[in-house]
Amino acid sequence: MTLRLHGYWRSGAAWRVRIALALKGLEYDTVTHDLRIGAHREPDYAALNPQRLVPALEKDDGALTQSPAILEWLEEVHPAPPLLPADTRGRAIVRGMAALIGCDVHPINNLRVLNALREDMHADEAAVSGWITRWITDGFAALETLVARHGDGFAYGDTPTLADCYLLPQIYSARRFAVDLTPFPGIVAAGDRLAALPAVAPTCPDAQPDAS
Repeated sequence: MTLRLHGYWRSGAAWRVRIALALKGLEYDTVTHDLRIGAHREPDYAALNPQRLVPALEKDDGALTQSPAILEWLEEVHPAPPLLPADTRGRAIVRGMAALIGCDVHPINNLRVLNALREDMHADEAAVSGWITRWITDGFAALETLVARHGDGFAYGDTPTLADCYLLPQIYSARRFAVDLTPFPGIVAAGDRLAALPAVAPTCPDAQPDAS
């Protein structure tokens, strides 16, 4: 099966998928779309992904969109190594940790929302920075408790899970926007441990072919 990942080097959602692909040892081709110039709105990509967002994972029989769906598909089709715990309670906890970032933090801090704040709400950069800090800090405050409760080196347990796939890109975003991570030592330690894995290091934004 040939896999082609459509993304953008600084997209946190695309990075989640790169991490999962790397942890599972799957090879794929990279197709880049520069969000800054609207390349994701070109007709060819819109035909592949009508929402015109990244990522999209193209395979022999069509494309999958939305990173949570892509990650769940990868887990079902390529179950080894697993990124979900073996027990139902553990799987629910990991999915909840992932959704905390994927539903409540990342979407309201992505590029199109920040641009809407600037262009439609006339927010200045100080206000935009305050918005970013507020939502990352609120989410991380809850997640830090969950990592302390369930983590054992990684966000959940002692091996990487889907929660870590979400966590590392969000830490990168927090650092990019100068959010104070001092109150979140468990989160930072889990993210740093994941980033240090040999399979994961090449997935970082700065290592992507379109990084600039």
